[in-house]
Amino acid sequence: MSLNTRYSIACCYNTTSQKADMLSPIMLPQHKSATQGTMHLLSTAGLQKMLQPCLLLLFMVCSQLIQAQTTTGDTLHYADEKHFKNIRQLTFGGDNAEAYWSFDNSRIIFQRTNPKEGVMCDRMFVGRIPATDKDSFSFYEVSNGRGRTTCGYFMPNGKEVLYASTYLGGDSCPPVPDRTKLGNRYVWPIYESFDIFRAGTDGKIRERVTTTPGYDAEATLSRDGKKMIFTSMRDGDLDLYVMDMATKKIIRVTKDLGYDGGAWFSPDGTKIVWRASRPKTEAEIKDYKDLLAQGLVAPTQMEVFVANADGSNAKQITHLGNANWAPNFTPDGKRIIFCSNHEYKRGFPFNMYLINMDGTGLEKISRDKGFDAFPMFSSDGKKIMFSSNRSNGGTRDTNLFMADWVDNP
Repeated sequence: MSLNTRYSIACCYNTTSQKADMLSPIMLPQHKSATQGTMHLLSTAGLQKMLQPCLLLLFMVCSQLIQAQTTTGDTLHYADEKHFKNIRQLTFGGDNAEAYWSFDNSRIIFQRTNPKEGVMCDRMFVGRIPATDKDSFSFYEVSNGRGRTTCGYFMPNGKEVLYASTYLGGDSCPPVPDRTKLGNRYVWPIYESFDIFRAGTDGKIRERVTTTPGYDAEATLSRDGKKMIFTSMRDGDLDLYVMDMATKKIIRVTKDLGYDGGAWFSPDGTKIVWRASRPKTEAEIKDYKDLLAQGLVAPTQMEVFVANADGSNAKQITHLGNANWAPNFTPDGKRIIFCSNHEYKRGFPFNMYLINMDGTGLEKISRDKGFDAFPMFSSDGKKIMFSSNRSNGGTRDTNLFMADWVDNP
């Protein structure tokens, strides 16, 4: 998902010092003058004067290439990202995503894959937020090291977490889709062995929260911790459901055909936001159902929706095309932050945007050339956490970033 633009022109760019070198005095071979019969040298000053136009052009080209290298893989904070202040990179290496705050804002839970460390598929980790700039970000695995996990979330007590796992279907990582059989289409697997579990921060699983056959995942909680919203295949399609955490009573809140997922409650618990695909034509419906029968979805056409917490008064608030996803509420509950690639026909970059609840006031707030997504605000609204390809040295690594949030820059 990241671009790797590396340039090196020996005459003007030193890849070790990363500084443009000045032209040193140049000595031409000695030769005998036809008229004077003496030996002489062409002066350095004369040569520099003769080459000055070429040197200026070369310097301009090299400067652009150096800038391209810097901004492509190594920029931490782009100039137009006015809502961010004091950005800090928390992880370095691997794929780190879906980092969500604990209720007291002292920790995050996130999923991580890093084959170099033997983490071959997504596992859940808990990390403590550094208290000062001098403190490091430390984290540990909270999942049981079996199967594939996703979508972690803290319980209000801070001692327990929720996450989805395939481990009951097998200890190893489930197979990834063979995209060559699908014309190299980008698809997500919907593993039927995914269920939602409650575990202690010590890693011990306390409860299997969902028990129905088929996919159950993508769980988040209301601010008071009383309601859990999640995606399930229990009725034959990927729909949203809300569970009362005390009684375990479940209600279905979406019914239209398509992939409904990635849902969040508003800060006051009265509304929900999510992303959904809505196949309309006969061909689109057939394609969606054929993929779903294989345990797959193609998440390339999705829009953002809002509704009351029981699913009533549902409204589509983006009509942008391409993939609009990973939505969440701003701290005041008046706007939605989400990720989108709608500006780019080639499908990337993905950047983050703000939009009003009525679909007006679209504002681009992140500028990475690869991937910015999975935003979540701390409960006090002072900080934002997100995942990005920025500052990865031109690799494909996705890391976690934390910044102070500036609501009205």
